[in-house]
Amino acid sequence: MAASSTATSVHDFIVKDASGKDVDLSTYKGKVLLIVNVASQCGLTNSNYTELAQLYEKYKDQGFEILAFPCNQFGGQEPGTNEEIVQFACTRFKAEYPIFDKVDVNGSNAAPIYKFLKSSKGGLFGDSIKWNFSKFLVDKEGRVVDRYAPTTSPLSIEKDIKKLLGSS
Repeated sequence: MAASSTATSVHDFIVKDASGKDVDLSTYKGKVLLIVNVASQCGLTNSNYTELAQLYEKYKDQGFEILAFPCNQFGGQEPGTNEEIVQFACTRFKAEYPIFDKVDVNGSNAAPIYKFLKSSKGGLFGDSIKWNFSKFLVDKEGRVVDRYAPTTSPLSIEKDIKKLLGSS
């Protein structure tokens, strides 16, 4: 696995899926990615999961993927096991996109992929992720193009996704 300091793209990382298996993110080369830290018990959960599913349904056949990373660092709003999280997202919100292993996004134990994302696009108030549903838009080459606040509606990012897909 690439150290976040030597990585040049999201494709340099290997992460764990919800069942603990390694996933090489280079398998997503050529796809536009929206990487999101998710939580099941957040005030933003319903709107984000609903709109993420709408975006995925609309663009998955055009080379768009959503990578969801559960995180319990904000108000303890993702306390469940990976199995419970996947069941919640897939049953309640029909999430068909991959949901990965629960990670830390801030602090010394932050997942390397998140260290890379934050170093690529710092937020308005520095690098740290502020809350659940922070979003990073990644181009087909694995470069971080933009970062969106937790309160930014996924559907409002649609024009940026279309531009990267070349379907604007």
